[in-house]
Amino acid sequence: MGAVIGDILPLALGVAISPIPIIAAILMLLSPKARVTSVGFLLGWVIGIVVAVTVFTLLSSVLPEDDPDASKPIQGVIQLILGVLLLLLAVRQWRGRPKAGEDPKMPKWMQAIDKVTFPVAFGLGFLLSAINPKNLLMAAGAGVDIGSASLETGEIVLVIAIFTLLAASTVLVPVVGYLIAADRLRGPLDALRVWLGRENAIIMAVLLLVIGVSMIGKGIGSF
Repeated sequence: MGAVIGDILPLALGVAISPIPIIAAILMLLSPKARVTSVGFLLGWVIGIVVAVTVFTLLSSVLPEDDPDASKPIQGVIQLILGVLLLLLAVRQWRGRPKAGEDPKMPKWMQAIDKVTFPVAFGLGFLLSAINPKNLLMAAGAGVDIGSASLETGEIVLVIAIFTLLAASTVLVPVVGYLIAADRLRGPLDALRVWLGRENAIIMAVLLLVIGVSMIGKGIGSF
């Protein structure tokens, strides 16, 4: 189980460092309905991660490769495809970075974030974690690692819980922190929002590049 946890850590980190969900959570925390919408977003974010990883874990667990010492060509092909897709996303992120002096482009839905309700915030959190292509690819990679490791049910649940906790941490920490000490965190959260918005493309490009190369390495090693 320890080896599987080591394999999924970079993927969990990749989900955790996604700037857009963090910015969305911060905007909700700075909105008039901060306590309601931020909790809804956090719940949707966590549940989306659990659903995505669980689905890919179940799919991977039925791959017809039972001998742990044998090569795993099916798993290897899946990992190679995921790695290539992550590299393509990295290139897209890098090419889409703002030029010097240009304001970063944020999703249009962020402009109306002050008006969102609890269900909308929940749905937004779920979509950004479970449906967002970048996070979906990383959840798929984690699911392949978990499902193909021949773990017991209890171990699978524990590994998914660890992945979810790490992947959700960058949304969980500011939301819980704000609920405890709202006044103290307004300034730092706003400064973090500005910095993440400016560096979003570069952060994700580098992160996707590193994880993509790692995934391709795993795929080659499976043959």
